[in-house]
Amino acid sequence: MTKVYDWIAAHANHTPNQIAIEDFYSGNTFTYSEFDKRIALLAGHLSVESNVGSGDRVCAISYNNPEMLELQFACTRLGAIFVPLNFRLTVPELQYIVNDCSPKVLLADIEFEETARRVAELANVDSVLITNSNLTDSAYERALTKAKPHTGLAELTLEDTATIMYTSGTTGHPKGAIITHSMALFNAINNSGSAGISCESVQYTFMPLFHTGGLNVFTLPVLHAGGRVILTRAFNPSEVLNTINDPDKNVTHFLAVPAMLLFMAQSPEFKTTDFSRLKAAYVGGAPVPIATLKVWMAAGASIQQGYGMTETGPSCLALAAADSVRKVGSTGKPVTHIELKIVDDDGNEVAQGEMGELWAKGPTITPGYWNKPEANAKNFTDTWLHTGDAARQDDEGFFYIVDRTKDMYISGGENVYPAEVEDVIYQLEGILETAVIGVDDEKWGETGKAIAVLSEGSNLTEAAILSHCQERLAKFKLPQTVEFIEQLPRNATGKVLKTVLREKYGNH
Repeated sequence: MTKVYDWIAAHANHTPNQIAIEDFYSGNTFTYSEFDKRIALLAGHLSVESNVGSGDRVCAISYNNPEMLELQFACTRLGAIFVPLNFRLTVPELQYIVNDCSPKVLLADIEFEETARRVAELANVDSVLITNSNLTDSAYERALTKAKPHTGLAELTLEDTATIMYTSGTTGHPKGAIITHSMALFNAINNSGSAGISCESVQYTFMPLFHTGGLNVFTLPVLHAGGRVILTRAFNPSEVLNTINDPDKNVTHFLAVPAMLLFMAQSPEFKTTDFSRLKAAYVGGAPVPIATLKVWMAAGASIQQGYGMTETGPSCLALAAADSVRKVGSTGKPVTHIELKIVDDDGNEVAQGEMGELWAKGPTITPGYWNKPEANAKNFTDTWLHTGDAARQDDEGFFYIVDRTKDMYISGGENVYPAEVEDVIYQLEGILETAVIGVDDEKWGETGKAIAVLSEGSNLTEAAILSHCQERLAKFKLPQTVEFIEQLPRNATGKVLKTVLREKYGNH
């Protein structure tokens, strides 16, 4: 079995003065040499003060900051398992996760100290370590000052668990996807090709690090390559555009979800932003309205669609820059180290061009869920992961992710994928956001309801939206009604919570 090697120590040896981390919030920057030393000190502290060792879990609840990444690499050096937590969850939700993974230590940003201490008390976690990037005398910094550096790296193989990343849990309790060292390494290798990552790359991370997109696209791959990562605490459209526009920052890579692209395109700074330095501006997490992609293309930014999920490491499909216009709407072709197939309800491969569920396997695929044997049995067939996403493949081999299979509804015996209907509605001027759900219908079983948020000053009516759809969609795909609301419910990464919409509007 192949052993695990220390990425940061290697770069500290070869390029010690190269900047590894730049923290937008505190203004702190760390070279690879400094980053390496801080990781060694944190590993020393965890080992001596909390007896953290091989297989132990260490949780973190924090905004994006260097300490989150220091903890991840310190865990690797000790053979421990890093567990990032969604800071938007409530105490009971966090308590469930912490009970499930039973960590020895909970690291928390000072803004979450009260929550962290309450969760630690309820879940019997012995040690809480508080960080504050703005202070040199925080508990975290004092711990590093007193610690002796931990030297060496635990004996690990690529099959060992590096991270447990809990899914959003929109249905029932969240599941902890096991992320192995193999998944992290091969994801970095895959992205070096598909996203052109190198030691000269500058990744701008505004997606949260507790999410696979924030951590693995492209934060860890850029650190694997010896590039620079700029961290910011939260997504702010104006801040992101101003940073991209700054030649001194020289941002080359970022990942956004569709809502983020939409919000940036609506910001005043969008029209004056120079996107020419971007080499890989990726969007993923949900089907992207083609109208949004075209707005970015008109501004000179080649937005490349990608596809992945926590369980796939995450990079799975990538659209090459050269194909971004010709194949607009596609999520591209498989990255190097992965196998994909599209299957019917019985698990048989469908013919090219037909719709089905996407299955995946390879070295970037999770081996399963922490403490969830039932979920493992349900979601895997002969090591093939059932992604739960509906997809099709065109005659050139390009994949299109149509929608989540759970968001699909059946109207008069025909499958309707909401993303296709949403894309048509987004063509209308005056639509800020939209989501389509299936609602009960006595005649057809289900029909569509469009939930719409209008731009300020828009006077779009339900009749106008329905008329627009009638000219562009087959009859069975047409929404029957439109509900106007102030804003769509979203989770921490910007995904629309259709479960919430279905609960509120699904029966009428």
